[in-house]
Amino acid sequence: MSPAILLALTLGPALAIGMTLWFVNDLLPECVVTEHQRVTAPDGEFDLVTFSRACGPTEPNIQAVLVPPGEEVPFDAASFLSIGAEADLQPRWDGYGNVELTLPQGAEILRQDPSVAGVEVIYR
Repeated sequence: MSPAILLALTLGPALAIGMTLWFVNDLLPECVVTEHQRVTAPDGEFDLVTFSRACGPTEPNIQAVLVPPGEEVPFDAASFLSIGAEADLQPRWDGYGNVELTLPQGAEILRQDPSVAGVEVIYR
């Protein structure tokens, strides 16, 4: 097989796949994470962060996650609390190293884990 034919058989599919991925990526909405509050744990191991995530036209939401101190919340962060409303969760760490969050009455709870990364979560 000649080098020109081999090159065409290799570059043609690679170019087609690359252009398809580029086109599909433009169709997907870009996610934007907006941080609302950040509270560092007393032992400095985690930051408790409340944030909202918007991926295209989305409903209001508020979420909570633990991240290493000072790190940004990744756009694909797996939150341990997700509420279908905008609210002030009043995040805090109690004296025992537990997370405390205030849930708004009547809000749609999408996710509510009892603990995260070995830390108990107390919902008020």
